[in-house]
Amino acid sequence: MVKTPDELALMRTSGRLLASVFEMLDGQDLAGMSTLAVNDMVDRFITHDLAARPASKGQYGFAYVLNCSINAVVCHGVPDAAAIIRDGDIINLDITLEKNGFIADSSKTYMVDEVSPGAKRLVRVAQEAMWKGIAQVRPGAHVGDIGFAIERHAKKNGYSVVRDFCGHGIGREMHEAPDVLNFGRPGTGAPLREGMTFTVEPMINQGTRKVSTMDDGWTVVTGDGKLSAQFEHTVAVTKDGVEVLTLRRDERPMTAR
Repeated sequence: MVKTPDELALMRTSGRLLASVFEMLDGQDLAGMSTLAVNDMVDRFITHDLAARPASKGQYGFAYVLNCSINAVVCHGVPDAAAIIRDGDIINLDITLEKNGFIADSSKTYMVDEVSPGAKRLVRVAQEAMWKGIAQVRPGAHVGDIGFAIERHAKKNGYSVVRDFCGHGIGREMHEAPDVLNFGRPGTGAPLREGMTFTVEPMINQGTRKVSTMDDGWTVVTGDGKLSAQFEHTVAVTKDGVEVLTLRRDERPMTAR
């Protein structure tokens, strides 16, 4: 679970490259694009522009470079030429990248043009919840501290936290120990040590936390058809706190309202 300084340096490179993928996407007008077109654009950017590998492609038999989860889709949405992104949608793009043998993982929920006030609030709170969790990361803390902070913020705002999926250790493999749940009790779970790297990735629902998987075996949707939003960063435990390896150049930690 603990990376050497040299391994952390390689993970920083992967994280910085993945951040640049989202910086590229930030400049795109997603409305009117198919989710498959977004997938193909990201595939070209990672492989051609960044000379890196899209780590999700071929992982567990998944054929694409990203998950695209629109509105009531919680996670693992499959790119589709027939799925067109519309004005008012919220869409989570979850992307992984491998460079020099190390993987970074990040996601962002985009608001497409003018979204409803309710959708805008959900997206904001989901992003705040991620930062609440990241703020708990330091040597001597526990993964339960992260989950507790995430769920407390979501519940305070009237939302639920999906429990079927969670953050995870990451490095040479996409999924390593420990599991980083989005709920928990302070002081419980694996202790955090300098050099550990993992993802923090809360999925926040407007309604029930219950979810179901569609017939394609991948796409996970809310149990009541209400909206879901997710944000994710790969982080490293430092000597005195946390380093966000996938932080974008114009991004700053959010202060929850």
